[in-house]
Amino acid sequence: MYSKRITILNKTGLHARPASVFVGEAGKFEAKITLNKLDENGRTVKSCPAKSIVHLLSMALSKGTSIELAAEGPDESQAVDTLTDLIAGGFGEL
Repeated sequence: MYSKRITILNKTGLHARPASVFVGEAGKFEAKITLNKLDENGRTVKSCPAKSIVHLLSMALSKGTSIELAAEGPDESQAVDTLTDLIAGGFGEL
């Protein structure tokens, strides 16, 4: 298993357009990818499969929310690194 933590930077959070881009990228990988919403102490408060836009939108990920991306599978590190880079780049909205 491979994981990284990152903070949502987009002014409007992970709304429909960036969520769609995120799920599209996640779907390119064979690994099982999980997105964990973290509280202020870094503990997981909610989790969802990263390849489901419905579940992802239900997480209500606003600006400043800390998340952890975790993946397990043959391309786990590439999946997590690609998705965290996408978030860090603000989905082209920053």
